[in-house]
Amino acid sequence: MAEKISMKEKVGFSLGDGAANFIFQTIMLLQLSFYTDSFGISAAAAGWLFLVARLVGAVADPVIGVLADRTDTRWGKFRPWILWTAVPFGIIGFLAFTTPDFGPSGKLIYAYITYILLMIIYSANNVPYSALSGVITGDMAERNSISSIRFIFVTLATLAIQGFALPMVNHFGEGDSAKGYQITMGIFSALAVIFMFITFFTTKERIKPATKEPTPLKQDIMDLLKNRPWLIMFLVFTMMFIFQGIRNSILLYFFKYYLDKTSMISMLEVFNKGLFGLIDKLGMLGPNADIAGNAFSIINIISQLACIIGLIVSRPLANKFGKRDVFRSGLILAVLFATLFIFISPTNVGLTLLLQTLFQFMWGLAAMSLPWAMMADVADFSEWKNNRRATAITFAGIIIGLKVGLAIGGALAGSLLNMYGYVANVEQTAHTQFGIKMITSIWPSVFLVAGIILLFFYQINKSTEIKMQNELADRRKSQ
Repeated sequence: MAEKISMKEKVGFSLGDGAANFIFQTIMLLQLSFYTDSFGISAAAAGWLFLVARLVGAVADPVIGVLADRTDTRWGKFRPWILWTAVPFGIIGFLAFTTPDFGPSGKLIYAYITYILLMIIYSANNVPYSALSGVITGDMAERNSISSIRFIFVTLATLAIQGFALPMVNHFGEGDSAKGYQITMGIFSALAVIFMFITFFTTKERIKPATKEPTPLKQDIMDLLKNRPWLIMFLVFTMMFIFQGIRNSILLYFFKYYLDKTSMISMLEVFNKGLFGLIDKLGMLGPNADIAGNAFSIINIISQLACIIGLIVSRPLANKFGKRDVFRSGLILAVLFATLFIFISPTNVGLTLLLQTLFQFMWGLAAMSLPWAMMADVADFSEWKNNRRATAITFAGIIIGLKVGLAIGGALAGSLLNMYGYVANVEQTAHTQFGIKMITSIWPSVFLVAGIILLFFYQINKSTEIKMQNELADRRKSQ
């Protein structure tokens, strides 16, 4: 019988991804807007920066995966990497949101250096962290539990960024958004470092490789390329994160430049009455308030709470029906709600709230925890077929898909903004407003639909999960 994992360890492990997402979600949601509206570079330049830096990060992923699989310390293979990278991750995350007093060329060079370093250190932290989820336990139900709790913390970190980052930028910046971003990211980066230390000290690696003999790198790569579930998940991750890279980068622009300011004020006033004047007391309705940013924050707080509910629901559904089927069904509904944004008029803030809440519920149910738990199953599938385990490189390959997806998505977001004629900090033309709506809805949805189609060819269903778990458990007992 598999060892029961304590709630302390589950929470400790989960804090590590919560930490990474203080920075990762800021990158996803706010960095394009930061670069164009605060830092001072064009949308097209930011798009190219995302493409180059994230592809460098993607190249770093397999290198880190190979090194992590071959790390051998008294603390395990993967936990030491979390410890070694914690402080550098926090420092570089802070520097990436610092605006130096340079000219345009100097700023662009600074942005390239800090963002590339951030992508590399993210790889060095996140590849081993993701692999750690595959060696804490081999029990499928416990994995689903760990993954669900992990992504509740991810969602809470996302809620903190989406709900509070912009008000914090406003508060600390006092009219200087660049200063506000610097102080805000200093706070989140410090919290990230503390949480990563907690992860290191509270977790344990239990699953050991079948043999102490190191497998040749060539063999590890050949095993991956022959692993059909891995190939499918690689492509699915790529499509998912192209979708996320485009949509999340543009969502703030949708509020700032498409939605009607008077309608957003009306929505904030409704919430202000319901919260007994709290919105007004926080200065979110004053004459100098960032109405678009505050509406963005309120809607995201509500939608992230829906995401948490989706996460909670996903675990029992996955245990009953299997991860694949729940993942696929949830994505179908998520892309439907995302696509419906095309029908939102500038004054219909209520429909924006409804669709974003429904989208985030389905995203929480399907796409937050389940694909990562599925990757642990893919590592098991490789061990099941080949009697060899290479957990880190398996996860590294998938994180390459994530990075490539974000690289393409970020580049497309910036390029599409530029194509539709976006100019920072001015009222946009009708053509640009239509473009922003298209980039929020139709353009990213094309890629997610492609990922959904691929999932119909993924072969690890509920019965295969059970068969793998039982046979691998018997093998490990006999070793």
